[in-house]
Amino acid sequence: MTPSDRLEELITKYENTLYRAALAILGAEPEAEDAVQETFLRYLQTRPNFRDENHEKAWLLRVTANRCKDVLRDRRRHPTVELLDVYPAPNAETGDLVEAILELPPDQRAAIHLFYYEGYSTGEIGKILGRRPGTVRSDLSRAREALRRKLKGEF
Repeated sequence: MTPSDRLEELITKYENTLYRAALAILGAEPEAEDAVQETFLRYLQTRPNFRDENHEKAWLLRVTANRCKDVLRDRRRHPTVELLDVYPAPNAETGDLVEAILELPPDQRAAIHLFYYEGYSTGEIGKILGRRPGTVRSDLSRAREALRRKLKGEF
């Protein structure tokens, strides 16, 4: 299989997963799209050998998460005003939840997304985000509490 065929296969298989993860971390569509593109470019540059499908997905998510961290670091250094803050909701009923998730700090958004939407354990999330599993559990706990208070109108 040629590298371009392999890349096309990876894009078809993981593009949506990587995009949702990047969007959960960054909260901005254009930056999430850029992070995913850069992930696939990184794949072409390094051409890693994967042990299995899980290793492949974890590597791609890790590269995406690292790129998102770079973008967040750049945001802090060079703040800008976002014009649009949209996260695609499956239906109108979950719109409030999605809005509440977008108001969380980036680390908490990333933990919530990877845990609930992608099904990773706290240990796996820790490896993807470069954090300790205990820190990931703390992020999840804080995020759940913030979401509970926000959705009950206690803010």
